[in-house]
Amino acid sequence: MPEKTRARKYSAFGKRRVAAGTESSEAYKARRLEIASAAARVFNRVGLQRATLKDVAEELGIDRASLYYYVRSKEALFDEVVYSVVEQNVELTRKICSSAMSPRRKLRELICALMSSYGEHYPLFYIYIRENLSHVDESRAAWSREMREFNRQTTDAVISIIEEGYADKSFRNVGSARVVAYGIFGIIGWTHRWFRPGPHEVSAEEIGKTYAEMILAGLESPY
Repeated sequence: MPEKTRARKYSAFGKRRVAAGTESSEAYKARRLEIASAAARVFNRVGLQRATLKDVAEELGIDRASLYYYVRSKEALFDEVVYSVVEQNVELTRKICSSAMSPRRKLRELICALMSSYGEHYPLFYIYIRENLSHVDESRAAWSREMREFNRQTTDAVISIIEEGYADKSFRNVGSARVVAYGIFGIIGWTHRWFRPGPHEVSAEEIGKTYAEMILAGLESPY
């Protein structure tokens, strides 16, 4: 489904995002992506609250006034980019969860996919998980509600996979499916303390595979 169609279908925030995106040239899109990447580096380095558009402009080597053609505020830029990526992840989560794969395969695919997304969009997710979605400015309230809804959907998907594994006995019932799900997200999220993508570092894909093996080894039934 095209991005604009998905946004119109799933959210009011998405509608506003699409309505604002009147510039459709490839050059404009490329520049927006370049700005978003620079902003992510700045936000990760100094924090979203302390960062300014001046910092982003300096990261790009341009004057601040030039940024206003592409973005109206640092928050709007951050919110739009994060929304788009998280929306894609939720779509992928739904697809995995509703597939005919076994619970083991579903959980493996989902863990690997989420960690790969962390690496592909580094450091965006690490900035996002540090954000307190319950305490944002009123102008960002709609975005915050929708992001929390996305989080809920992803959490519920993992819970449903674990419960499915409990039901068919492919997973040992080690405790609350919700607690297990939160544990999985905690393991992936904690990589913000040490993961730095680079040519000499372990890849996000490798980390995802390792975590999937580790988690499944603790869940799989011996019978």
